[in-house]
Amino acid sequence: MNEINSVVAEIKRVVSGKDSAIVTTLLAILTNGNVLIEDIPGVGKTTMALAFSKALGLSYGRVQFTPDTVPSDITGFVIYDKESGKMRYKKGAIFCNLFLADELNRTSSRTQAALLEAMEEGQVTVEGRAYPLERPFTVIATQNPVGASGTQLLPDSQTDRFTVRITMGYPDNASELKMLLNRSGSNPLDSVRCIVTRERLLEMQAQVKSVFMHDAVARYIVELISSTRNNRFIRRGASPRATLSLAEMAKANAFVCGRDFVTPKDIESVFISTVNHRIILNANAVSQKMSAEAVLGDILYSVKPPRI
Repeated sequence: MNEINSVVAEIKRVVSGKDSAIVTTLLAILTNGNVLIEDIPGVGKTTMALAFSKALGLSYGRVQFTPDTVPSDITGFVIYDKESGKMRYKKGAIFCNLFLADELNRTSSRTQAALLEAMEEGQVTVEGRAYPLERPFTVIATQNPVGASGTQLLPDSQTDRFTVRITMGYPDNASELKMLLNRSGSNPLDSVRCIVTRERLLEMQAQVKSVFMHDAVARYIVELISSTRNNRFIRRGASPRATLSLAEMAKANAFVCGRDFVTPKDIESVFISTVNHRIILNANAVSQKMSAEAVLGDILYSVKPPRI
């Protein structure tokens, strides 16, 4: 998959030392899914989103969410046109291929909810009329860590609509030095090349959907998700939407690896990033300082994969 490798290499030119985050984001885009990045400000979340839009030939839109951001800033609004004497719809920022919802958890629940229809159905409804979004369409949302000043939790219904949740974290010294040297005199984002056209990306998304999944592999996915619903550290397990997302992410991983069939290894490689934001830990886990990633890692270890 020379195209995939070239896209990853192009993003790595501007985002150093974050290979896992880059690959996971690309897999989510290949499933026509959405990405939630939870991290502190200044670690390259916006830079990565911009780099993906350029490398994949996607139109780009961004809203910096604040407490006074309103839904019409995202979806658009209807306004009276003096020249025609009619009401005219003015599109919002979401009408693009890749929409960056920056610091989504700093705005009101009502404004956050304006994204729900777009993320699930690829359209927005204004004044009772539905307007389809461009395809492909992906939301990359960033949120500050829970407890940071001026933030509030995203609704569970919205969190569940994100295909994956990733963190980027601080770069190591070598990566930070590389970033510093790359930005001496110019912005590396200016030199990001378009590797895959929008039309080609749509073709790749269709190919991902056609990747074969054996019944035994599908049962493995169901067993993993089911195990989150009766685990002693989990108060609420993953939803059926998580089952679908895990299957799509596994197919995308197989596609990137150059295969037209899914193996248990594909599922294991994307399981934690696909499910970690869809479960709620109980008091037992909190008291033992267990993280969602650690609990899900135990589930991966305990559920036996099928032999293919």
